[in-house]
Amino acid sequence: MSPAPEHNGDGRSIGQLFAAATAEMSALVHDEIALAKAELRQDARRAAIGSGALVVALALAIFAVPMGCMALAYVLHRTTLPLDACFGIVCGAFFVLAGLLGLLAVGRFKKVKKPELSISSAKETAAVLQKAKPHPRPLESAETKAIDARM
Repeated sequence: MSPAPEHNGDGRSIGQLFAAATAEMSALVHDEIALAKAELRQDARRAAIGSGALVVALALAIFAVPMGCMALAYVLHRTTLPLDACFGIVCGAFFVLAGLLGLLAVGRFKKVKKPELSISSAKETAAVLQKAKPHPRPLESAETKAIDARM
């Protein structure tokens, strides 16, 4: 015959309580991971937009500027401006545009932040778990009783 299971005040056995605690701990960990993913996904989107703007700004500065400068300088030259002034105006305009896109990229990168909610929630969970350490119980076995009887 197996011994009757121990029950607490609400009628659940120790095994049932342990299973419920394990399930709740698992759900808590899954929720923490989901929160971290959501925060990181939002920041990754911001970083991707900032990176894209930076790539476009660099592409404009490196590849498009010389070709665009030449084409627009010749168009401006038709207005009786000297050719060197036309090249200077067009080149300056492209650098202003690249600078504006660079500022946009920096603004997007500054909005990227660490997942603060996940970190604080994980710290709270760790603090609770540190306080919930099981207390060791003395073993009451035949050996312990025999040792006590000898003394």
